[in-house]
Amino acid sequence: MQKILLKLLTVAFILSLSACGLLPEQKDETIGWSASKLYSEAKDELAAGGYEKSIKYFEKLESRYPFGTYAQQAQMDIAYAYYRLNDQPQGLAAVDRFIKLHPNHPNVDYMYYLRGLINFNDRTSIFDKFTDQDNTERDPKAVRDAFDSFKLLAERFPDSTYTPDALLRMKYLVNSMAQYDVHVANYYLRRGAYVSAVNRAQAAVKEYPDAPAVEEALFIMMRAYDAMGQKQLRDDTERVIQATYPNSPYYTGGPKSKDKKPWWKIW
Repeated sequence: MQKILLKLLTVAFILSLSACGLLPEQKDETIGWSASKLYSEAKDELAAGGYEKSIKYFEKLESRYPFGTYAQQAQMDIAYAYYRLNDQPQGLAAVDRFIKLHPNHPNVDYMYYLRGLINFNDRTSIFDKFTDQDNTERDPKAVRDAFDSFKLLAERFPDSTYTPDALLRMKYLVNSMAQYDVHVANYYLRRGAYVSAVNRAQAAVKEYPDAPAVEEALFIMMRAYDAMGQKQLRDDTERVIQATYPNSPYYTGGPKSKDKKPWWKIW
């Protein structure tokens, strides 16, 4: 019985292979297309939201016509298509490859800007739309990477068209990094780790002195000092709060309302 079953399985396998051989091969519709034709079709797909197909076209263009402006533009568009697909690793790889191959390209400033955008948008996901999670509570690595990318753009290309927007985003990212430290300090405070709370809050004050999150960081320090019985340090911190933030809601009546429009919502 087992021998018969084995023979039947063998015959079925052979027939399946034969059937596959009978199927017509997929024809590459792009064979014979010129560089301009490939680029035009790829751009149309990109504009229509067909990002995966546009990437295939751009890659064929770069492979068949590796020299010239079309290939260089294709590399840039591939990076942008991955950005729109929310594929951070592939997008960053494409950006870095372009910068390495064409460091003096007239539009290389855009690639630095795109690198920042890719990291900037990595902070959000589709699930954030259904939760109340504050993005500043998440791991700050992508935030720091985005900040570094925008900073590099601003330093190397101060007159770039993209630099003003990069500076605005950097302003937001600075407070986001400061707010992350404040979240950690609050975590320590709630658990009675007062020394750790003070150290983390001090780090926010020292590294991001102009960030709005400094206000809450000082309040955490005051509470931690009070809990530890450090009266002098508590009073000193309280005087700083009163002098710098005389109407601070943290000092006079609790945390700010989350309904208030964030200070960084400028675009």
